Order: sequence, then C-alpha cells, then structure tokens
Amino acid sequence: MSEPLLTCEEALSRAASHIGGESPRLDAELLLSQVTGWSRTRFRAWPEQALSAQQQAGFDRLVAQRAAGHPVAHLLGEQGFWSLPLAVNDTTLIPRPDTECLVERALSLPLPEDARVLDLGTGTGAIALALASERPAWRVQACDAQPGAVALARANARTLGLTVDVRLSHWFSELPPACFDLVVSNPPYIASNDPHLSEGDVRFEPASALVSGPDGLDDLRLIIARAPDWLESGGWLAVEHGHDQSAAVSGLFAKAGFVAVQTHRDYGGRERLTLGRLDSGTGLTNHSATGDTPHAQ
Repeated sequence: MSEPLLTCEEALSRAASHIGGESPRLDAELLLSQVTGWSRTRFRAWPEQALSAQQQAGFDRLVAQRAAGHPVAHLLGEQGFWSLPLAVNDTTLIPRPDTECLVERALSLPLPEDARVLDLGTGTGAIALALASERPAWRVQACDAQPGAVALARANARTLGLTVDVRLSHWFSELPPACFDLVVSNPPYIASNDPHLSEGDVRFEPASALVSGPDGLDDLRLIIARAPDWLESGGWLAVEHGHDQSAAVSGLFAKAGFVAVQTHRDYGGRERLTLGRLDSGTGLTNHSATGDTPHAQ
C-alpha cells in the first residue's frame, strides 16, 4: 500500500529533520519550490496543501541529495549574487555572499568612467557580471583556467544581457599586455591541509577553486607579484583572501609596489579583502617606456 501524500508543512518538517545543518528549513523550502514551482510564501499561506505523488517523489530525491551534503545551489542549478541569478555547476566555486563585499569596494574606488577592469579566476562570472551590471561604461574582461568555468561565465553573461569579455587563461598567462585600471580576484586561498576541505559544501566543489599550496597563499603571491605589469600606473588591485591572511597579503602588496593598502572586513566582521593602488613608477606604463614587456606566469 502506498504511503499517504503529505501536505507542504508535513513534507517540509520531515525534510528539515533529514537535512540537518545550519539552515535545514530554508534548504527544504528552496528544494520544494524547485520541485513544485510554488513560492515559499505559498507554503506558509497554505501549509495544508497536499503534494502530488510526482512532486513528493522529486522532493524526496532532492532532500536525500542535500542530506548527503550536495550544495543547494548545485541541486537548484542557480545561485543569487548581487541580485543576479547565476547558473552554477560543479566546474567552479559557488558564489558566496561575502564576496559581494569585494564588489562593493571595487565600485567605491576612484576609477575612470570607462575604466578597464579584469576579473581573474572568474568562475561563474559573479564579480565581473556584478561590476558590469552597475557600471555599463566599464570595459570588463574576465578569465578562468577551466574551460567549463569559461563556458559557464559566458552563458551567464548572455542570459543576463551583460557585456563581459571572458577568456581562457591561467591568471595572466594567456592575456595580452594591457593597462587595466582595476584588477580584481577571488582566488583559491585555502591551505592544502585545511580540515574544512572535508566538510560541508566544499566537498562537492573543485579543489582547483579552493586550494592554493601549503599556506593557501600560492595564487595570491603570483597574482599580486604579476598584477603591476597589467595595471595602469595608479591602477588598483583588490583581492579576497582568508580571514587570517591579511597581514601576509598586505606585505605582498607593499613588496609589489602598491600604496594606500587597505584591509576590509566581510559581513561577518572578518578581515577578508585587501586592496591597494599601484604607485607611480611601477607597472606596465614604465615597462613600456624602457622597452620591457610584462612577464607571463
């Protein structure tokens, strides 16, 4: 004999108990919305509404995957970032809300109206697309080393109708010399032995988007050291990093010739992003004057 069909409230309560974690009820509501096409408000207004057998079966499958640790964003195929609905998949990092702090700081910088901007390691295209949505006159370029991520970022740009030039490149390696007014990046910055890599959603995200050497700083070292060769004199570099890496990152900025170096906190109050302005006398403009060319990584 088949099990009786559940109401929305019964299904959500049962799912939340299976899912566990930090926000089981929210996760359950998002998954039920995905299956039914109903809003979360509808669940609260009509909790007694019964699910169909097909809806219940589809919901149970998603709940089982979420209980096993699969990220909600992967199950939905979408993640919101800066009010933009972005398609996501397992080829790259799921955009996090705290990365919006990096976008906010970038938008606050004194840049030209038609600034040239580069987003390194763009993933879904989140940062580049958020900047392009706010500053249509900016000439935004983005790159990623993973072909799947490049395809995803391009698809998101097309869906949103935003102009961002997305290229395949491992950091600066395939980018022609250019004078950018701003380089921004949320690179991998987790140490290879960090125990958090075996917990939560990150288990289902690519290590290439998370891990960066024994201390988590390998990619940040490269980006900060190379950035002056792709920045206009007086241009800005802004990066996200680990909450315990601000001192090391600030030191790397100073060593590379950046001034006005500032560290800012994320929404949780942790020191998670650093930016600086390239001192005049450093960068591509000077290299060009002496006949030198930027070094590819």
